Amino acid sequence: MDQLLIRTHNGLIQGYVQNGVRTWKAIPYAEPPVGERRFRKPLPARPWAGVRSGDMTVPLAPQRVNPTGGAFRLKRDQIPQSEDCLYVNVWAPDEPAPQPLPVMVWIHGGAFVTGGGGLPIYDGSELARRGGLIVVSLSYRLGPLGFTHFSPFSGESEDGYVSNAGLLDQIEALRWVKHNIAAFGGDPQQVTVFGESAGSMSIAALLAMPAAQGLFTRAIMQSGASQAISDSHGRLLTKGLLDILGIPEDQLERLQEVPAEEILRAADELKQAAGASAVMLFQPVVDGKLLPVTPLEAVAAGSAAGIEIIIGTNRDEGALFIPEGMPMLTKEQNARAYTAVTGSKEAASWIEAYPATVEGQRQAMTELFFWRSALQFAEAQLPHAAVWMYRYDYAMVPGDPLLGTAFHSAEIPFVFNNLDLLAGAGMPVNEEMRSVAECMQEAWTSFAKRGQPSTPSLPWPAYDAEERWTMVFGADSAVTRDPDADKRRMLTGGSDKRTT
Repeated sequence: MDQLLIRTHNGLIQGYVQNGVRTWKAIPYAEPPVGERRFRKPLPARPWAGVRSGDMTVPLAPQRVNPTGGAFRLKRDQIPQSEDCLYVNVWAPDEPAPQPLPVMVWIHGGAFVTGGGGLPIYDGSELARRGGLIVVSLSYRLGPLGFTHFSPFSGESEDGYVSNAGLLDQIEALRWVKHNIAAFGGDPQQVTVFGESAGSMSIAALLAMPAAQGLFTRAIMQSGASQAISDSHGRLLTKGLLDILGIPEDQLERLQEVPAEEILRAADELKQAAGASAVMLFQPVVDGKLLPVTPLEAVAAGSAAGIEIIIGTNRDEGALFIPEGMPMLTKEQNARAYTAVTGSKEAASWIEAYPATVEGQRQAMTELFFWRSALQFAEAQLPHAAVWMYRYDYAMVPGDPLLGTAFHSAEIPFVFNNLDLLAGAGMPVNEEMRSVAECMQEAWTSFAKRGQPSTPSLPWPAYDAEERWTMVFGADSAVTRDPDADKRRMLTGGSDKRTT
């Protein structure tokens, strides 16, 4: 058998060489979640006859698409959308290695409502080629189709409508990796999951879910930590969605006949009714079974014992969400929003410390939502495994309202070292940017291969409760000791072991 024709448990798939690596795209890991399978748990993909082509495009899960292409100007409105979206892509070095290679599995972000594992910005070619490992990306159900809290309305049926369907998809994809990645040259005992935003929040949930135990050994969490709504909140949102669709709680089978576009429209209407200060409507829910408690509680209790973690945030996360000229929320709306997303009654007083300006509110979102949750998650995991903390500070285009900041998601093309894609979209790319990309990529792949991100050119000590070493990625990347210590203490209520 040649090096591109791979036998998986489901059948043969023919790969191809792209960008100097072997590539297999659109490999099904589960049955299509359509018709009677909509809103139900994923089932393993069925075997296929003959040889499947590995050069097909993975469709996006049904979603709303930004026609401008977003911050990186990478338009996706021409990519097909389909509920039949449960696929993985695999990249491997051009030459098979004598020993099984470590594996990195990417879980994409997008607020649990947009994105897809097949987007070009997530192409794993450079990671596989330069890192000498196997890279996998996965897609999962999104929005109301992936994160509606149906289990309380579905009775005791073993195969009824579920909650957290999108997380169950991710677990099924990781099971596929465990059972099949050896055929591509990967080591199923050395799997690192990495993800950004909702992808990182998904990893936090996976670390708390009993069904995900044993499916990965390390985790990299970029700009996202413990995020979940309560059972009661999830029930209210589900009831609201059903009311808009005109479907009684005892007639869920009617959902099978509703076009996906109509379900998306109902979700849009629900979001509009929820108001300007509403948090993400569709996200992981603490259902008491699949996700027994919040990810933060579970990790603090040792659910992820032994799993090493890199976790961090970007210096200007809020810049992506609060553009120049955006109307500011009222003081009351802000207080409600941050109380909801932080789960702390103190948030109403914290928000008072930030000016009611675009810059002030950007900083508030960065620190209260992203940085605070990352710090809490790191603290929770410290007794159970090694943790490394980072902050991404690099600004691609100084002076630009957005690209001149280290905005939410700005690190992604650097982690994947896909800067040529940005250049093709008309963005300026220089040698300094390429140096930052190589630095980050080397740290990420070192962690996946050796369990620690230090490299000969950039030592990176682990985070601890005394020194709180934090890697700051920028034009001159370096580790720093306990950045913004006073603010950290305020946000986490933490006390220091270190004597100052």
